[in-house]
Amino acid sequence: MNDKQLSDWFSQKNIQEVEVIVPDLAGIARGKLVPADKFLNNTAIRLPESVFTQTVTGEFLDVPVINPADRDVIVKSDLKTLRLLPWEEPTASVVNDCFYEDGSPVDISPRQVLKNVLQKFNDLNIQPIVAPELEFYLVKKNTNPNNNVEPPIGRSGRQETVRQPFSIDALDEFEPVINDIHRFSELMGIKIDTLEHEMGTGQLEINFEHNDPLMICDQVMMFKRLVREAAMQHDIYATFLAKPMQFEPGSAMHWHISLIDSESKQNIFSEKGGESKKFRSFIAGLQKYTPEALLFNAPYVNSYKRFIRWQNAPINLYWGYDNRTTGLRVPSSSPDNRRIEFRIGGADVNPYLSIAASLACGYLGMQEEIEPSAPEDGNAYNLPFALPKNLSAAIELLEHSEVMPIIMGSRFLQVYIATKNHEYKKYFEVITPWEREYLLLSV
Repeated sequence: MNDKQLSDWFSQKNIQEVEVIVPDLAGIARGKLVPADKFLNNTAIRLPESVFTQTVTGEFLDVPVINPADRDVIVKSDLKTLRLLPWEEPTASVVNDCFYEDGSPVDISPRQVLKNVLQKFNDLNIQPIVAPELEFYLVKKNTNPNNNVEPPIGRSGRQETVRQPFSIDALDEFEPVINDIHRFSELMGIKIDTLEHEMGTGQLEINFEHNDPLMICDQVMMFKRLVREAAMQHDIYATFLAKPMQFEPGSAMHWHISLIDSESKQNIFSEKGGESKKFRSFIAGLQKYTPEALLFNAPYVNSYKRFIRWQNAPINLYWGYDNRTTGLRVPSSSPDNRRIEFRIGGADVNPYLSIAASLACGYLGMQEEIEPSAPEDGNAYNLPFALPKNLSAAIELLEHSEVMPIIMGSRFLQVYIATKNHEYKKYFEVITPWEREYLLLSV
């Protein structure tokens, strides 16, 4: 889009302001609201580097690899992401990359981390193609964090109390919200494939059409925002918390991953109609390296409450054909559509870091040409638990990883690990209802 096309688009849409946003470490949209004329005049927009050292608890960290002067970084818009913001007309929104004064990209930006991983595939003339499945809950408004989360009241005036997986009638209970989700998505150019009612009460799942990972991650970040907005317009909440309700299944974000030869456009997971060596080594890389990269797919204390045996979330990294009990599933498909479904990540992930880490693990497997375990035909929930069981264990594994600093960036990892350590410390300062219920007058 050239300057005239951009100006014409602003005029046609009567744009008055622009959200200039960057995804932070948590995948939250940070940035500034800029007048349209300032944006069109290419006025330099800056943000403090500390936008990438902010914790989910709202604090800024003093990390040794970050200049304590908190210098500015320069924001540059990716105009391919420019969209009308449906719930704030006439406002536009655009996703941005950040650069230092010398022109080098900000290496602690999650969007840049993903770009760096994608470049490693590009150097091999390989293009990753991904499609996420994203689960979330619609819940009653919860303005007091001490109260339990509950399902919302549907159109019938009743609260969903019995699980209704794949029920069309249960979906209809939330039709006004779902209609707005579809309308907002269409206006923002977000390609939704299917929507269904998932296992939990008030739990939905959206499937995206497959595409370039960077484009998909931009869409996922904006999609989370539009879903929350659509829900609030109907006086309820939407939450992507990994485990919002004690007796309900957690919410995941599954990634369907395939690799395409950049020249021939053929799926390199297939060879002469069968499975290629790269397909097997990609699976092997996910099996070998996902534990030390789990922090990118389970980033919070709550994330680990999904990984419970028999609770619809994987507990290990076995793989199998069309086997939903495994952490790595190979769906039934034609050779051209051969793909791997990575089922480990929660709905609470930063999508840029989740898919960057997953692709990195598969890349390492291909580079090492390693072989996976035998495919699992049975119930993988009967097999040993093989993931870090809490945030502390995941942090420790990432801290001691030898390969992740090389492929994800050493400076970035120092910032990310410091952030997770701080968030874990803040969690430990909280005395929970469980402790008051069972320990206050008993020990």
